[in-house]
Amino acid sequence: MRGKRTFKRGKLTLNPDFLTAIIKLIKLFCLKGEKILKTKLMRSKKQNSTMRLGGRKRGFQLISLAAIPLIYVIIFSYVPMSGLVIAFKNYRFDKGILGSDWVGLKNFEYFFKSSDFGRIIKNTISLNLVFIIVGMACAVALGILLYELRSKTKTKIYQTVMILPYFISWVIVGYMVYAFLNPSYGLANAILAKFGIEPIKWYSEPKFWPVILTIAFVWKNVGIDCVIYYAALMGIDNSLFEAAEIDGAGKWQKIRYITLPCLKSIVIMLFILKVGGIFRADFGLFYQLTRDVGALYSTTDVMDTYIFRTLKTVRDYGMSSAAGLLQSVVGFVTVLVTNWIVKKIDSDSALL
Repeated sequence: MRGKRTFKRGKLTLNPDFLTAIIKLIKLFCLKGEKILKTKLMRSKKQNSTMRLGGRKRGFQLISLAAIPLIYVIIFSYVPMSGLVIAFKNYRFDKGILGSDWVGLKNFEYFFKSSDFGRIIKNTISLNLVFIIVGMACAVALGILLYELRSKTKTKIYQTVMILPYFISWVIVGYMVYAFLNPSYGLANAILAKFGIEPIKWYSEPKFWPVILTIAFVWKNVGIDCVIYYAALMGIDNSLFEAAEIDGAGKWQKIRYITLPCLKSIVIMLFILKVGGIFRADFGLFYQLTRDVGALYSTTDVMDTYIFRTLKTVRDYGMSSAAGLLQSVVGFVTVLVTNWIVKKIDSDSALL
């Protein structure tokens, strides 16, 4: 019978029709499997092509977004580096940069041997340290206070009020301070006169100006800095505060044990970046507020104002370039050293 297996001489034999049916069935499965594979391959190719196109579009968008800042950095930061050679030359206009005489390190030597060197280094480092410490402390405190507010409307109003001074020019701030500290008609002396205190000649007394400059710097920059800490606080998991409330923790305990530890990494990172600029003073702050009064040089003369004054009066371009190069090199080394110290203490908080 068809499809039956028969035994012949002790061996198993199969009907030929049965074998052909099995072969046809295998071929059918193979053809269907090949079609399925082809369709899957076509789909995967289409997906890959669409993903590549999407990736190229996203890459082009990111590159175009970064193009303007990149061009700005190249033009104003990298192209001027070719002028660093002036620090090692006796620059003259008639000879040009390449034709001027090579003097080596004499410009640096003149700067280090200057009678003003110790004063400007002390003022630059000490005032910048005060600005960094006081500014960061005030910014962290304001960031925490903003985070504790529950009303979004109040938070936005306070943020706007605090950020607004950052966009005011130091020239305008300088006139505001002068209107307040004017020896004859200033508001400060008018208030002192109400209490029977003799008026102070603010622009002849250098001892008051470290405090005045610190207040002006914090007032202008604390708003934009506290926004960074506020944004970092917004990323804290609320379950941590809920668990602390269940355990009976108060406001100060939550700030001490949850908020401040969560801010540690961002505070250290910003501190390292700010330390890198410890040899660079805010020229507008020190020049516009003090009105470049010589009587205040003992406490307000810093690297940037000294370089500007030397360039304006003496016309010594080589020494001015040497001082600027020294600022950049010392700032770079300071960032590396500070980052190395932080890495030794807490490797997770370091930049590199």
